[in-house]
Amino acid sequence: MLNQSLALDLMFQALADPSRRAMVDRLCRGPTSVSELAKPLAMSLPAVVQHLQVLEASGLVRTEKLGRVRTCHIEPRALCTAEQWVNERRTSWERNLDRLGDFLAEEAQQDSGKPDNNPPRKPGNRRKP
Repeated sequence: MLNQSLALDLMFQALADPSRRAMVDRLCRGPTSVSELAKPLAMSLPAVVQHLQVLEASGLVRTEKLGRVRTCHIEPRALCTAEQWVNERRTSWERNLDRLGDFLAEEAQQDSGKPDNNPPRKPGNRRKP
């Protein structure tokens, strides 16, 4: 569990930067060289390499060198790990919100059968405790 937590921390830290997200977006379309990956970015090649090192450390990207060209690839399994983590939280929140919705619907149904003991308030007037 601790290893997964560390991996997720590194992944979300890597994705926190807009330039690195742009790199991941580009790599989702297919492998490319570092120089091609750097072209649309407003930064130096050494800065791109530093960003790639962060992405590699997070497990999102892997690179391989063939001759003089370093090619970058996305690691889909790493993205699946982040997706699974987000989906688990979404499922939990959806359950909580469904329960809240059921509770509020029950309250509204119970209140609809009771007479209204509270007269309508004028805007700006506060109820006295």
